[in-house]
Amino acid sequence: MCPEIILDAKATLGEGPAWDAKTGTLYWVDILEKRVHFHRGDEDGFIQLDEMPGCLATCKDGKLILALSGAVLSVSKNGAAEEPDKERNRFAKLKPASGKPTTLATVTEPANNRFNDGKCDPAGRFLAGTMNMDEKSPTGALYSFDGQTVTRLLKDIRISNGLAWSPDYKTFYYIDTPTRQVKAFDYDLPTGQIANPRVAITVPESLGWPDGMTTDTDGHLWIAMWGGAQVTRWNPQYGKLLEQIPLPAKNVTSCAFGGDNLNDLYITSARVGLGKADLTAYRHSGGLMRVQTKVRGMPTFEFG
Repeated sequence: MCPEIILDAKATLGEGPAWDAKTGTLYWVDILEKRVHFHRGDEDGFIQLDEMPGCLATCKDGKLILALSGAVLSVSKNGAAEEPDKERNRFAKLKPASGKPTTLATVTEPANNRFNDGKCDPAGRFLAGTMNMDEKSPTGALYSFDGQTVTRLLKDIRISNGLAWSPDYKTFYYIDTPTRQVKAFDYDLPTGQIANPRVAITVPESLGWPDGMTTDTDGHLWIAMWGGAQVTRWNPQYGKLLEQIPLPAKNVTSCAFGGDNLNDLYITSARVGLGKADLTAYRHSGGLMRVQTKVRGMPTFEFG
């Protein structure tokens, strides 16, 4: 499978691809540059925001739902954030044509936290996780938002990342990147509650750090490898590595299936943290890529 460079975007922190089947549009974010990108046919563009979009999902009404984080306003003398800002982290809706998010709900988080990866579950809830911007402190959490109520599903997370569901929707997979583990949970679709955590996959250091992920209709997980310059495919029932897809980007951040047959794997990447040597060796770091696979992927679920 040969990767195609869709857009050499040079994104600082490209993340969160989401396929809108209704319009044939691939949405993704550059978190640190505060941009929502879109790719449709031969058209590429972005919406500039005032806050960091950790992740997004399409909505049934044609809008987007975002998990947004504003700047840290209160900082102590040693550079650490102080008091939490109750309005800094929020769920919001965005009409792509307007570029002005409307708040749906707020989340009170430690002051140095921001939203990171997220997506909708098959019932239309929006799940999004947080992380401390020092990338070390376990102050993050995973939230579920049903349009009315925000529920915290997990706490003490370092870097909340990949989310995916099994084809029968009974298993939820989740990555807290520094653990190098993919955890599986029983998922109760009617309530959105998780239970019975267990380790499905342990990722060897040689492959990189597990970041964003998605599922195909065979139940296999496709995981982007930060620092590993690849996407990997796994059988989560046995924790077995099935396939490796090398990419011309070192920090690979996430992936999602799209296209008319849901067999095109769209892949985001980042340039943050890379030096001159890495950017020379992996010159498409920060780019949006696509790989045509031989499988059918799970769809991007809508909010609402």
